[in-house]
Amino acid sequence: MSSAASSPSPDSVATAFAEYVTASPTAFHAAAVARDHLVAAGFTELDEQASWPTDAGGYVVVRDGAVIAWRVPEGAGPTTPFRVLGAHTDSPGFRLKPNPVVRAHGWEQLNVEVYGGPVLPTWFDRDLAVAGRAVLPDGSTRLVRTGAVARIPHLAIHLDRAVNEGFAPDRQRHLLPVVGADDGTDPTDAAHWLRAELGDAVAWDLFLADTQEPARIGAREELFASWRMDNLTSVHAGLRGLLEAPADLPHVPVLAAFDHEEVGSASTSGASGPFLEDVLTRVREGLGASRSEAARALRASWLLSSDAGHLVHPGYPEKHDATNRPRPGGGPLLKVNANQRYTTEARGEAVWAAACDRAGVPYQYYVNPNTIPGGSTIGPLAATRLGIPTLDIGVGLLSMHSTRELVHVDDLAALHGAVAAFLAG
Repeated sequence: MSSAASSPSPDSVATAFAEYVTASPTAFHAAAVARDHLVAAGFTELDEQASWPTDAGGYVVVRDGAVIAWRVPEGAGPTTPFRVLGAHTDSPGFRLKPNPVVRAHGWEQLNVEVYGGPVLPTWFDRDLAVAGRAVLPDGSTRLVRTGAVARIPHLAIHLDRAVNEGFAPDRQRHLLPVVGADDGTDPTDAAHWLRAELGDAVAWDLFLADTQEPARIGAREELFASWRMDNLTSVHAGLRGLLEAPADLPHVPVLAAFDHEEVGSASTSGASGPFLEDVLTRVREGLGASRSEAARALRASWLLSSDAGHLVHPGYPEKHDATNRPRPGGGPLLKVNANQRYTTEARGEAVWAAACDRAGVPYQYYVNPNTIPGGSTIGPLAATRLGIPTLDIGVGLLSMHSTRELVHVDDLAALHGAVAAFLAG
């Protein structure tokens, strides 16, 4: 393989990623932390309601729980193409409903709504925080995060002897976390506590968040366990790749991390919305592109849709394709689907192979078995909206959508190396 580039060490990637995921319990936090890293590295934060500079340099803009950043090289012109790393900042879980405090049978609970497709049993009997965004009277926002305050309790096996034979909790009755004991006061202690956490906020978007820190595990500490690896693994790899991208590239490297992928992406900050299109349009206008030149630039561009994929589960090998069986430590996944749930085709595979060769890392294929349709990604959505040639990749996980997902640290490092190579072209 080529020695033109190399992957970062697994230890350094695991340490940096642990810090990022710990600081990012919600999409709002993930976008803000990425922005802060970029600004610290010299990127300029832009306001979508202001005019934007046209000079060469690095720029970043946050829209709610999404963040897009790019670097315009010296000498960029109207037909300069883009290289985009697309990912998403959200993960399945629980969002607080309005008027969330519930009093029942001596307990105070929070009324929550399921967000996306979490593996529900993994959320029981865990120490949970509340985190999200608060909107202040002047319209500004601030991020909020509590310590461990909540717990979704299992029913004791003595009261349900069949619990291990099948577990199907009622989403309205059984998923409300306990946050305290009801002492009979009115308003409740939980209501006072929540109001104190939010201060003078007039509105908020709050979620439950796991409080267990990421950890290296395994006999040789070759495994990394954490929540929200779907899909902060990709966001963090794109962030690092953009920060390391040379300033004299023949294209514009872009990190586009969207919100709301887990619920369909149909929002102003999701991949089906206008955010990336808005940004790319304004960048092209700043480079003086006509409509024809803008179209030429997009057709010469590439979008790398990066989202977590599945490793073969040792207990359920029949759930995986017969000949494409990703293993831990085998490298990041190239995701292929005939029905365009993933966008990869031969030209895209060649682009990915070149990036992996440049980074000196292997890759492996992920294909759904014919009996299981599998999930999808932001790739088909962004490709449809923008017309940019797109391919789908990602790091392989066990226990996807659990509160505790698992990855091989070599794969995490290889993803970083290959994404950086892609963004550098």
